[in-house]
This record gives sequence, structure tokens and C-alpha cells, in this order.
Amino acid sequence: MDNTPLTDALALRATASAFDAQRGKLPVPEDPHRSPDVVAVARQISELGQLVTDLGNEVLFRAVNQDQAPHTARVITNFASAVAPAGEAASALGAVAHQLAFLKQTEHLRDQPDARNAREAAVGVMEEALTTADAALHDVANSLHSASAMVSPPSARLQAARSRSTTPAPGTPPPGVATAVAAPSDRIARSR
Repeated sequence: MDNTPLTDALALRATASAFDAQRGKLPVPEDPHRSPDVVAVARQISELGQLVTDLGNEVLFRAVNQDQAPHTARVITNFASAVAPAGEAASALGAVAHQLAFLKQTEHLRDQPDARNAREAAVGVMEEALTTADAALHDVANSLHSASAMVSPPSARLQAARSRSTTPAPGTPPPGVATAVAAPSDRIARSR
């Protein structure tokens, strides 16, 4: 497989979409259809782990290629920089799973004052972790989508429009505009 700007842009875009999909699967505590469940959260951690592996494979695939295209270093950088926020999202979901397990374990103690306070704190930690995971997944997807747009070659329509452009080159006056000719400096000096 060649590392053309188009194939790299498509790989970046596909990976960004996978992170968007993970973001869409995050549990929502107030939503009965998407309420946090330790099994679902554990599956999502596993899926994020696979996406981190995929990011590493994308970097490795391009790094070992001896004939790197000029844009390849930028693509490697973008895939590699996505690992940290992806790991942050997985770590945040690990905290969610931890709090869910704690809530399940202390369910029978929920009426006791100390347990009630601890359970309320666990819900707060879980909500904060979900916010962190959401922000991290958003950052990953946005940076990969942006990278895709930067690497992607201009469309045929854009190239055709550029070739038809009548915009003058920078520093060139527009057609039909007369330019002032500077008077020689010796004439100006004599007229005083």
C-alpha cells in the first residue's frame, strides 16, 4: 500500500470517525437508555485499547517505510499525538468502571450515612471522569479530522478553479490600474 496523501487522509479520517463513534457510546448517567453499566464500560475500555493499538500500527506502518513521502512525517505526528488523549479517555473510563463496581458493592449499605456520602462522592467522580473521557475523545477526533483535511490533496474542482483564477500574483497591481512613476531624485532637488 502506498502512502499517498489521499490514502493517508482517508486513514486519518477513518480513525477520527472511530473515535467519534466511541464518544457516541459513552454512558450518560441521567439517560435510562445509556446509563453507566460496568460491563458496557469495560467493553468500551477494551475497544479504546484496540484503537490505541491501531494508532501505534499506523505510526509503525509509516515509520518503517524507507521511501517516505514528504507529508508522511506530519501523518506520523498526528497519529502519534492522538495516543495521549486516547489513553486519557481509556483511563477516565477505568475510573468510571471502578466507581460503578464500588456502587454495586455498597448497594446494600446505601441507607447508612457514611456509605451514602461515599456513594454520592463516587457518582461525582464518575460524572467528572465521563466529562474527561468525552473531552479527550472529542480532542482526538477533531485533531485527526483536521489532520486529514491538511494532508488531503485539493479536489479536482478546487484545482480547476485555481487554474482559472484571475487573481493577480501578490505584489502585482490589478489590471487596468495605472501605477505612478516616481520622479527622478535630481528633478525634485532642483525645483526647490
